[in-house]
Amino acid sequence: MKTILNRIGAIRVTPACFFGFWAVLFALVFSLTSCSDDLDVQQSYPFTVEVMPYADKIANGETVELRMTIVPEGNYTNTLYTIRYFQYEGKGTLKLVDGPTLVNNDRVLIESKQFRLNYTARSTGSHELLVTVEDNYGTHWEQTFEFNNNDSDDNGGTGSLVVTPINPGTLTPIGK
Repeated sequence: MKTILNRIGAIRVTPACFFGFWAVLFALVFSLTSCSDDLDVQQSYPFTVEVMPYADKIANGETVELRMTIVPEGNYTNTLYTIRYFQYEGKGTLKLVDGPTLVNNDRVLIESKQFRLNYTARSTGSHELLVTVEDNYGTHWEQTFEFNNNDSDDNGGTGSLVVTPINPGTLTPIGK
């Protein structure tokens, strides 16, 4: 036994071997304790809805087109979006272009992130409605749209509504 201890005492450890031993030991301990079977997958991302400029004056029987694009901060393929509205002033109908007419406060599935709504006034006076877009994880976006009466122009006559976006930028066709 004495000879073994003498031999161990005679071994000189170089600084490289000393630090190498501790580096290997640290790497081994770190790799054994840092493993986790949990996979973090984010499914719900905040989003906004960009609305193209729209006409804010409307007369009874006229229609205003609202062009909207959902812009999420991330992308998860199984995210579904719904739309609903609540009209609290005036009377009118809101319809998804190439889709159903929306019923006040009922959710309707939006099939594309780019969509258009047509609001048709069914009364004179001002119109106010709250539009809500919500994903299937409970994240929502809201905006109030206000339309004023357009029954007469500055000269006292009746005018017609021409819906033209202000500085529309690049228009991309909406795919199906």
